Amino acid sequence: MRIVFMGTPDFAAVVLRRLVEDHWDIAAAYTQPDKPKNRGMKLLATPVKEYAVTQNIPVYQPVSCRDGAVLEEIRGLEPDVIVVAAYGKLLPQALLDIPRRAVINVHSSILPQYRGAAPINWAILNGDTETGVTIQYMAAELDAGDILLVKTTPIDPEEDAGQLYHRLAVLGGEAASEALSRLRDGTAERTPQAYGPQYQYASLLSREMSPMDWNRPAQELVNQVRGLIPWPCASTDVAGVRWKVFRAHTGREVQARPGTILSAGNNGIEIACGCGRSLVITELQADGGKRMAAADYLRGHPIKV
Repeated sequence: MRIVFMGTPDFAAVVLRRLVEDHWDIAAAYTQPDKPKNRGMKLLATPVKEYAVTQNIPVYQPVSCRDGAVLEEIRGLEPDVIVVAAYGKLLPQALLDIPRRAVINVHSSILPQYRGAAPINWAILNGDTETGVTIQYMAAELDAGDILLVKTTPIDPEEDAGQLYHRLAVLGGEAASEALSRLRDGTAERTPQAYGPQYQYASLLSREMSPMDWNRPAQELVNQVRGLIPWPCASTDVAGVRWKVFRAHTGREVQARPGTILSAGNNGIEIACGCGRSLVITELQADGGKRMAAADYLRGHPIKV
């Protein structure tokens, strides 16, 4: 089968790598245009482009997939299947109608839970113990297509969103390759999604989600720290200094006003929460500083308790 791949970030590059390693015929890779970054505003290639070039896969970077010339270009590639993984833009119905067999999408949640842009983060923010990857037939509505297959995985209680992102990318590559095998062999199934009020939409993250409210239970704050990595990160202000918090765990039962610093030493910075239990910050980054262990930070910035 001829495959056209569409994706942009590291997640997509990992999926594409697996398809190449499994010897699928990748006719082309579509990805977002190069974007200027850093102080020099140098144009940087997307991770998908970087990998595709190393494999001599033709790369296309249209500004829009709604352009008639782009659609004709894709038709000319004569794909049997289009595989989409975090491409970054909604695809028009005219494109979905092009391949002979299907357009399938690699989505990093167990659909219909967490349709939307940030499913990995929201699974951790909500304290879920399991997540996975869904291969769905793409539909015009976002993440609403029939399900082809699902692969699940437990979420480690200490795992942050960045770590889970990389694990799900690997699982997504495995699932995409298996889905292509089913399409090739005629064994692919279709299970309609039943989306109800018990399911949550995974909205985009924002900086407004960063501040830590010490009136909340300690475990919820730990989930906030884990779920907002690598961006925008949980944050708190202590003695006039703003910290990004990168690692924390629940502490002991305490009776103290939420936000009170209970201890600060080699084990980290212990702060009372609103649930009668403390939270211990073990890794942080102060404004203008470097990410470091809380114990190392305290050596240069001692806190009186």
